[in-house]
Amino acid sequence: QVQLVESGGGLVQAGGSLRLSCAASGRTFTNYAMGWFRQAPGKEREFVAAFARSGIRIVYADSVRGRFTISRDNAKNTGYLQMNSLKPEDTAVYYCALSTRGNPIASMLRVTETYDYWGQGTQVTVSS
Repeated sequence: QVQLVESGGGLVQAGGSLRLSCAASGRTFTNYAMGWFRQAPGKEREFVAAFARSGIRIVYADSVRGRFTISRDNAKNTGYLQMNSLKPEDTAVYYCALSTRGNPIASMLRVTETYDYWGQGTQVTVSS
């Protein structure tokens, strides 16, 4: 059984930065694809960023490309999402997710159904 625990959320002013962490236990995630998604009130969960199982292929949503950076520390079994130049529209609950199903192609990394383990989420609020 895999457990994912996010942390690092909070309240920040527009233009500020936050770094989210996703600690994995129960399985070494270095062999799996990991993604970040977010969900704002009244909206569907949307893709933010992900890296493939190899850790080489990385994809970003257009809305965050150039501002957010996804990374991972294999030694710590932890993934990260560095968020810079935050905007009020980035306000949402952020979730990390792990896919243990093979090696998803880039397009599938953007889809929630690709992932079989999810964290509980961490709130990010950006004030204007």
